[in-house]
Amino acid sequence: MRLKDCHNFHDFRRMAKQRLPGPIFNYIDGAADDEGTYRRNTSAFDDCDLIPNVLRGVTDVDMSVTVMGQKLAMPVYCSPTALQRLFHHQGERAVAAAAAKYGTMFGVSSLGTVSLEEARRIGNGQPQVYQFYFHKDRGLNRDMMGRARQAGVEVMMLTVDSITGGNRERDKRTGFAIPFKLNLAGITQFVIKPGWAINYFTHEPFKLPQLDGHVDMGGGAMSISRYFTEMLDPSMSWDDVAAMVQHWDGQFCLKGIMSVEDAKRAVEIGCTGIVLSNHGGRQLDGSRSAFDQLAEIVDAVGDKIDVIMDGGVQRGTHVLKALSLGAKAVGLGRYYLFPLAAAGQAGVERALDLMRIEIERGMRLMGCTSVKEFNRHNLRFRR
Repeated sequence: MRLKDCHNFHDFRRMAKQRLPGPIFNYIDGAADDEGTYRRNTSAFDDCDLIPNVLRGVTDVDMSVTVMGQKLAMPVYCSPTALQRLFHHQGERAVAAAAAKYGTMFGVSSLGTVSLEEARRIGNGQPQVYQFYFHKDRGLNRDMMGRARQAGVEVMMLTVDSITGGNRERDKRTGFAIPFKLNLAGITQFVIKPGWAINYFTHEPFKLPQLDGHVDMGGGAMSISRYFTEMLDPSMSWDDVAAMVQHWDGQFCLKGIMSVEDAKRAVEIGCTGIVLSNHGGRQLDGSRSAFDQLAEIVDAVGDKIDVIMDGGVQRGTHVLKALSLGAKAVGLGRYYLFPLAAAGQAGVERALDLMRIEIERGMRLMGCTSVKEFNRHNLRFRR
């Protein structure tokens, strides 16, 4: 399969599956338990229909948005995700460059495989968020924020739904872990996809620059699973986060908010944004989708804080539905990870371009010249 033959999310997914060893593909593609929440994230968009208006004289289309003080050329951004150089040797470098080309925001993860400083340089001044976790070592938390500020990061994004890892059974079946501890079935999958191994071993050594000295991809300091169980603080409380918000004194976002009560607390402690997210269905299976929760949270706090959502977004029309319910922007995850795995920077650029085209086309067909024109009158729910 060739990149030019990819026209949607499913095409990119198929191309990535052809290239990647099974354990790595399933790490991206998989989710927790029975993966019901993962499936619901996308199917939720099918429960409502767009209502277009015609004869609106749509000539120029403005799809730009401002979210947490950041001006984006289109209402989607590349959500921070871990281990990107595991999928393609360009990793975050490819995503940062592609996001900059299309004028949107890019997130660097604490478990990213390129330093936030390098990603910032590649992004050439485009908005960048730093996604981090809350550690037992409060000094490490402060150091991470200080490093982000020095690098010029505008938005801190604290992930709050990962005090423990989800039950990802696909990874258990292959023995997938970082560092690699594959079982025989997993090793066999790598053997039959030698192209990935050649690519992996002929480029610079794998590392986690944001956590130098704490987690080592080669098995030195500790594994990723041990990082979650030993270094992250499950006792994290609202008081802890409030102190971090005050210390940062800038744009601060909580990723993983799903209830109205928590959204209100985020406002109370001074956050400027929240991301409604169930971690792509990778944490608590059986939880609601962000799209299902969007309306009630926007009704509760949408006039006080920027409400963003991610999870299951595969089409421009999904974005338009989220905007109609009041989301300020929409995060993309697997939508760009599969094209990254399939073709590096060229893949991410093609995916973002297809999304841009779909959003613009959808706006024209909806009779909207600006993102600001979308509202709930554009939608009808089937139930």
